[in-house]
Amino acid sequence: MEIEEEGGRKKDEENRRVGIGIVRASLDEGVKEARALLHDWLVILTAQYNYYCKLAQFEQPSTHSRLDVAFSGCPQLQALPRLIFALLRNQLLRSHEEGVHPDHRIYLQCLFSALEPSFLLRAVYPVLSSFETLDRRAYPRHSLSRAALMVNGSPIYVLDAFTTLIVYYSPTADPALPFPPPQNCGLRSMINKLKQERNITPKLLMIRGGRDNTEAFDRYLIEEQEVDGSGIGTGVGFVSFLDDIAHDVMKYMK
Repeated sequence: MEIEEEGGRKKDEENRRVGIGIVRASLDEGVKEARALLHDWLVILTAQYNYYCKLAQFEQPSTHSRLDVAFSGCPQLQALPRLIFALLRNQLLRSHEEGVHPDHRIYLQCLFSALEPSFLLRAVYPVLSSFETLDRRAYPRHSLSRAALMVNGSPIYVLDAFTTLIVYYSPTADPALPFPPPQNCGLRSMINKLKQERNITPKLLMIRGGRDNTEAFDRYLIEEQEVDGSGIGTGVGFVSFLDDIAHDVMKYMK
């Protein structure tokens, strides 16, 4: 158990170093160069991983279908593609021309540089969990996609994006469920604990699907959006991103 915990801490710290390195690159060389560096870093890592696993050889790259761009053979690396995808979409790596005010980008640079690994991961790729009832959690983590919600079918979801917490009631939730969640339920206790764990008080939003404006929740479902932030609801964002990485890995290995 201690070895597993130590491995998890090392993995989180490595992810944090990558994040801080990108922050520095965005400061020193600009956001466009930082985005390119982050993309190339993932391509090179993926190529080396496939070479190590004997799935592809340099100057003799494998076919597209044989490449493992999801790191399915290495659980410690499996979160990386999603984290990189989310970071490439983050306002940290958006220019003024793309609608991000420079002051807000500087705020994110300072925030991300100061966060401990577990909080930085939540800020980049929020944690989405589901509840069967107000007192019983269904699953601790889902991918950030509408498809995941539809497959799961839970009535209540909690999204933790570090600076924002969202309680989302599904449109199919039982109308008898109390809204907002009462203070004496397990879901509210979890929210209060999350708020106490951090030195920045997160904004708490309560949203009822089918009745309230869900835009604040929907914008976090990034896996069905293009990596440049466009194409909301296309259903090909993250999948298309992995295909692009596989294509670039093959070019790199030629």
